[in-house]
Amino acid sequence: MFRVVLRIVAILGCTVALAATPVRAQNPEAKPGDPAKEAAKDGASGRLDEVADASRNMIGPAARPECVWLGERAVGLMWRDDLDTAFRHLELYDRFGCPGEHIQIGFRCVVRLGNIDQKSTETFNARVHACWINPAAPPAPTTAAAEKTGTK
Repeated sequence: MFRVVLRIVAILGCTVALAATPVRAQNPEAKPGDPAKEAAKDGASGRLDEVADASRNMIGPAARPECVWLGERAVGLMWRDDLDTAFRHLELYDRFGCPGEHIQIGFRCVVRLGNIDQKSTETFNARVHACWINPAAPPAPTTAAAEKTGTK
């Protein structure tokens, strides 16, 4: 009888010890210096910097992180003519209590600044972010000069 109890206690002890140790799965393809992982980390930290930048430079509900995130995405999707997805983002934007007027003036700013190469996502995202933070920003000098000379 004592042996049976001792075995049960030993089995329970081993089970507890194994459950307390974290199990780490190893992915042979992911290496510590993997550029894809580091780019994803940089993208995430860059996005966090943009949200923090908006909260520092703006006041009101449009500066809340969820409003910045959803609003900038909706403006970008509207510019790319992906209206179905933009409207889904706008529904969420409204559900969080974000100001609808800021979407309008942010989109107006992006349109007012003129065409941009949509393949250059960093430049495009920077423009949308700049218009989100300061929708009254003056047009870029190249756009203003093109309008004065009548060429585009």
